[in-house]
Amino acid sequence: MEIALIIVGLVVVAAIVYFVTKKAAPPEIEAPPQPKKLPEKAKQPTAKPSDKPRVQKKPPAEEEPPAKAKEPAPQDEPPAATPFPVEVPAVPPPADEAASAVAEAPLVEAPAKPALARPARETTPPGARKRDIEGLRKGLTKVRESEGFFGRLKALFAGKKEIDPNVVEQIEEVLLTSDVGVKTSELLLDEIRSALSRNELADTDKVWDALREHAKRILRVGAGGGLSLKTQPTVVMVVGVNGVGKTTTIGKLATQLKAEGRTVVLAAGDTFRAAAVQQLNVWGKRVGCEVVRGKDGANPGAVIFDAIQKAKDTGADVVLADTAGRLHTKTNLMEELARVARTMNKALEGAPHETLLVLDATNGQNAMQQAALFKEALPITGIVLTKLDGTAKGGVILGICAEHGLPVRYVGIGERAEDLREFEPDEFVEAMLGRASGAEDAAA
Repeated sequence: MEIALIIVGLVVVAAIVYFVTKKAAPPEIEAPPQPKKLPEKAKQPTAKPSDKPRVQKKPPAEEEPPAKAKEPAPQDEPPAATPFPVEVPAVPPPADEAASAVAEAPLVEAPAKPALARPARETTPPGARKRDIEGLRKGLTKVRESEGFFGRLKALFAGKKEIDPNVVEQIEEVLLTSDVGVKTSELLLDEIRSALSRNELADTDKVWDALREHAKRILRVGAGGGLSLKTQPTVVMVVGVNGVGKTTTIGKLATQLKAEGRTVVLAAGDTFRAAAVQQLNVWGKRVGCEVVRGKDGANPGAVIFDAIQKAKDTGADVVLADTAGRLHTKTNLMEELARVARTMNKALEGAPHETLLVLDATNGQNAMQQAALFKEALPITGIVLTKLDGTAKGGVILGICAEHGLPVRYVGIGERAEDLREFEPDEFVEAMLGRASGAEDAAA
């Protein structure tokens, strides 16, 4: 009986426990909706603090919503909001450091900029010019050959110790056939005759030395070789007939000026010949110079005007202006060149500062005539004598200087940029008439 009562009591207790646990289960199942809402509410405060570092001026009142979320949820999300106020004061220090670094940067860079800009202006490499008589002598090989100017003069004195009475007439023949010119030949011969009459030329060596000294004196006209770059920008106008090498000369000059640290603007003023513009463009890309060009057939004066303005705006040192080849016998074409020169003066007072006449040495006496007519139309300041390596009649350079009083600024003795040499009278005469070096002169 007692066992039955115990069993009944256990059943009752089990029933009560079952009932209680079954009744308590619904709250556990219904509880999840509340945690689901709590994360959604918690998301709002987490989004707001994330905005705080951006604005850095959020009022502390907005920190209360995270406190409400603390009550229903045992999670530690509200404390996660506390790092934001800690991070806010940490932001200004880097900003201050960046500001101080920026403030200090100009103090370091400011003196560096003028230092980089000045060398381009002040780099004038007029140091001691390197003499290269042997290189010049090689370029004048044809002049020094047996059929050349030097070779024929050398033949007059070869193996002779005494002066031949007919030596003056023989020298005259060599001078005239070497395109020295009648006027220049007479000037040289008169001086030799006078010295012979005074018995000052006792042997052939003295006659030879006298010829060299007279030649040097004739070639020492004007300011010497190279360009005179006294203004900024210096405008150089390059003129000449077709085929003498104007565009190539400009390219070589640009190469040399860039190597000296100058900034150069090229003006494609030969607008009537598309090949000239293209050739100048190639030189500009090769050398690193800006090329100002116009449409085919455009007014050359307008193109050069724009180039001068470009040089003034950019602070360039030199403007090299190409022009169309003009037949020197055509008066109207020569007048057009004069108009271009006047347009250049409107763009910059005093321009062109240099007007270089390019002559082909192989043209001989025709080159002498070109110099005379171009000199009438324009204020020529210097001569560029090209292709001396291709002619045996190098004496034309004496005639140009003596008869027209024009200084030779450059001579061309090859295709390379460095083969355009600044003219130095003593070096040139030594290279052309000198007998001191070279196996070819051993017998003289």
